[in-house]
Amino acid sequence: MKPRLVTSLGFAVVAFALASPAAFGQTLYKLIDKNGKVTYSEKPPKDYDGQVIPMNIDPNANTATLPKLPPPAAEKPGGPNSDTRPEAPKAKESIEDKRARLEAAKQAYDKARNNPGEGDVTWIGNAGGGTRAIPSEDFQKRLSRLEADVKKAEEDLRRAEGG
Repeated sequence: MKPRLVTSLGFAVVAFALASPAAFGQTLYKLIDKNGKVTYSEKPPKDYDGQVIPMNIDPNANTATLPKLPPPAAEKPGGPNSDTRPEAPKAKESIEDKRARLEAAKQAYDKARNNPGEGDVTWIGNAGGGTRAIPSEDFQKRLSRLEADVKKAEEDLRRAEGG
């Protein structure tokens, strides 16, 4: 029995299959024939005349951590315009908030690094076959900015923990 192939038109079906809980820990195979046509398969093909690239599915790759909303501001006694004193400085961020900020910064950096968008990377072919990625200048700047955010969050957490 031949493996079931999914063409680029059926890619949406594959995307839904990847999003399902049954896809945890599965491998999808990207098949590139000698003419450059790309298809996808759930099983490795036998005697395939082309390149077969296993794509391990990471179910945690497309997750996001939502920021916590601040509590609604309590109205001061006497109405909003009765007190003209400046507000007291906000309480310092807790250690748990700093840890959450560090984790969010790490996830943002990893997501950007592992999932470049369209135009972020140019693929250059080699004479002997194969390709290599050349990141764009904007992509490199964005990664540097995200990496700096991670380092700042690590430093803030280290200071908060007394280290």
